[in-house]
Amino acid sequence: MVPLLLVLILAVLLFGAGFALEALWWIAAIVLVVWLLGFVIRPAGSGGGRGRWYRW
Repeated sequence: MVPLLLVLILAVLLFGAGFALEALWWIAAIVLVVWLLGFVIRPAGSGGGRGRWYRW
């Protein structure tokens, strides 16, 4: 009974980790697309040139 419980707990942990890693990959891909779009779509700066799209 104990080995069966250990296998079930391990399966649940691995499934949860796999789902979390999959979600993190999707989040990273979305952030990368937004970051790349920031270089293409940036507002004009005060000097007439291309400004920075970030604040810092």
